[in-house]
Amino acid sequence: MSLKTYFNWSSGKDASLALFYLLQNNAFSIEKLLTTVNGHFNRVSMHGLRKELLIEQANAIGIPLKVIELPKEPSMEEYNKLMNQVIVDLTSEGYSNCAFGDIFLEDLRIYREKQLQIHNIKCHFPLWKKDTKVIISEFIRLGFKAIVVCTKANLLDESFVGREIDDNFINDLPENVDPCGENGEFHTFCYDGPIFQHPIKFTIGEKVYREYNNPDKDANKAALGFWFCDLLPL
Repeated sequence: MSLKTYFNWSSGKDASLALFYLLQNNAFSIEKLLTTVNGHFNRVSMHGLRKELLIEQANAIGIPLKVIELPKEPSMEEYNKLMNQVIVDLTSEGYSNCAFGDIFLEDLRIYREKQLQIHNIKCHFPLWKKDTKVIISEFIRLGFKAIVVCTKANLLDESFVGREIDDNFINDLPENVDPCGENGEFHTFCYDGPIFQHPIKFTIGEKVYREYNNPDKDANKAALGFWFCDLLPL
């Protein structure tokens, strides 16, 4: 009997490849996608992707989507409270397994497992500890298509947002940037590939630079700058 599983869906390339692997594995039955959205801006957290495109993406995959709407600047306490309520609802629906597209961030994995252990939910990480150069090459080889929607400005300038994930993009990355952006160097929107019934149609909008206060709340640390590329549904 397959494990009833929900997938923590970011809308990007790593999540897409991880979901692809799980859908090939008969041990899992992926029955829900779970995504956090900033309710104030109606955009996917961190990625800045419009909610409309997220919904189109889930429809093209063919798996029901559960959206968690966060306040504009949620505290960790608010975030955990919202997530816990959603997890309680999911366990009442029979979910005891979940999956993530994380690759090598140990602290993040420990945090996820600790939070979900409270609800007796087992976490799965299909991409865990795989070579990120191999992962990105596999992503491209399988025919996935993705576009860069966000970059850390101190690592990747404006010219990198709005670019397709392809061999040229990977070759242009500085040496201090992970090929999968696993340290948060860049985020993507995956719009086509073997998990989709059809490609998601969109057009590229404006590029915007934004700064956010450093989460360490250290006055001596500069604000964090990011480039975003807005994608408009067609």
